[in-house]
Amino acid sequence: MSRPLLVTDCDEVLLHMVRHFSAWLDEEHAIDFSLNGNPFAESMRVRATGETVPEEKMWEYLGGFFDTQMDTQEPIAGALEAVAKIGEDADVVVLTNLTDERNAARVQQLRKHGLTAPVFTNQGPKGAALKRIVEEHGATRAVFIDDIAGHHKSALEKVPFVHRLHLCGEPAVAPHIPCAHEAGDAHARIDRWDEALPWILETLHR
Repeated sequence: MSRPLLVTDCDEVLLHMVRHFSAWLDEEHAIDFSLNGNPFAESMRVRATGETVPEEKMWEYLGGFFDTQMDTQEPIAGALEAVAKIGEDADVVVLTNLTDERNAARVQQLRKHGLTAPVFTNQGPKGAALKRIVEEHGATRAVFIDDIAGHHKSALEKVPFVHRLHLCGEPAVAPHIPCAHEAGDAHARIDRWDEALPWILETLHR
């Protein structure tokens, strides 16, 4: 019989990202970043002019952050400890929306924090990739964790039997993002790992 399976996102689930991205934009590029309910592409403004950073430049800055600043990303409170506990009796996989050429850097980054789980990079909605991972593991009990509501909707469409937990561990972001649980696309919304761990263990092993 296959082991239960946890498939988890990385940024804002295992590691802080936006707070480090914001600090880097401030210090290196004189750009102010403030989410506060705005779409991501409208949250970056050039300090000298107040103008919104064009979307194509936004992607350039994001790429530059992941190419040069991944070592600055700190773990979200309780995340790595919780994943280690889950990994005692379940398989753990990281499914992260980075381009494939950054896969090795993400693997190395997580290993520095003691997490040796396989890492799958993805672009766009995660449902199809999640389906492939679940099928490869032959898992009949699985939990998917992500901070983006759209990925839960995609997961529901592709692998509806997988339990979906919407978790955003960054307090500066969590209140401003659409909630997948409220939309009916996730089974639960829990933003603290100390509260999420019992739910995950119960869901995987009940």
